[in-house]
Amino acid sequence: MMARPRRIVPRMLAPSRILRATPTQAGGGREWDDLVDYAEQAIAKGSKSFALASKLFDRDTREKVWLLYAWCRRCDDLADNQDHGGSLGDQEGAEKRLVAIRLLTERALEGLPTADPAFDAFGLVARQCGLTREMAEDVIMGFELDARDWRPRSEADLARYCYHVAGAVGVMMAVVMGVDRNDGWMLDRAADLGFAFQLANIARDVDEDDRADRRYLPIEWMVEEDIEPGMMMHPHHRQELADIVARLIRRMERHEAWARMGAARLPFRSRWAVLSAARIYGAIGRRVAELGKDAWNRRVVIGRAEKLRHVSAAFFEAVRNKPEEPAEPPLWSRGEVLIDIRMSQPIPPPPMDPLPDE
Repeated sequence: MMARPRRIVPRMLAPSRILRATPTQAGGGREWDDLVDYAEQAIAKGSKSFALASKLFDRDTREKVWLLYAWCRRCDDLADNQDHGGSLGDQEGAEKRLVAIRLLTERALEGLPTADPAFDAFGLVARQCGLTREMAEDVIMGFELDARDWRPRSEADLARYCYHVAGAVGVMMAVVMGVDRNDGWMLDRAADLGFAFQLANIARDVDEDDRADRRYLPIEWMVEEDIEPGMMMHPHHRQELADIVARLIRRMERHEAWARMGAARLPFRSRWAVLSAARIYGAIGRRVAELGKDAWNRRVVIGRAEKLRHVSAAFFEAVRNKPEEPAEPPLWSRGEVLIDIRMSQPIPPPPMDPLPDE
């Protein structure tokens, strides 16, 4: 008599073989030294001025600053489809790239691997220094404005943009340097430094941005100077454009002066680095203003020898550590700009969870 065939009954796999959760680990499991090496290369290629100033930090702060910079640089490159701040690539698909930036940033903050060292670096420094999702989102919103081909109509719009792309970065850098997240005054000064940097960048890059079909000078200012749409770089408007840029630089100098007040409360090495960067970027802005109508004949740059002179002057300024009290407050305050930003965001839907039983 033949044996009856054995009936095979399907069995559920053990839970560990069905779904295995990815372990959370700051930096996505990458080694600190590997991420620092990557970040150092990113800053050396992406910003020679900031790379020089960053070397003045003590080693621990310097490495954390590099890790944060790597994330900022990578987000900017992804958003603009470019390589280390080079020429803009094809802008099609910008919305999808923004979604990728937000998803990778969220994974990094959760300690999950991202397959991108810049985002893993951010996850590591965020965990160590207490950087928050809100801080990261404030920066990402600046990339979103560019992706929407946004143009500032008013000075308030310009202030919002400058906060997103530079002031919010300054706040994060301050926290990385050890500033308490609850020290509002110091975070205000950090934002002032970011405002100053971005105003100098906008002044210098007017022609370059115009060729990329991006404009950051408020439309209201253009109307006041009778500059017709699309004619900003026309030779017969060079004086009006120079007047607008001089206006930018006056604002830059106010924020720069208040940033120096904040730098006075930092440890010496951090103070020296911040003052060096402030002097270098301030020199760029002032050079643009001094050149007037000729400021965009060629890109304004600060050579290495001049940068080293600014670093040397910043050293003695940091040693003396007696900044002059500014005569006037900055025109933009972090608090007012943040209120404007939060009020402009969509109102979240009310929670629909049922109320607990009494």
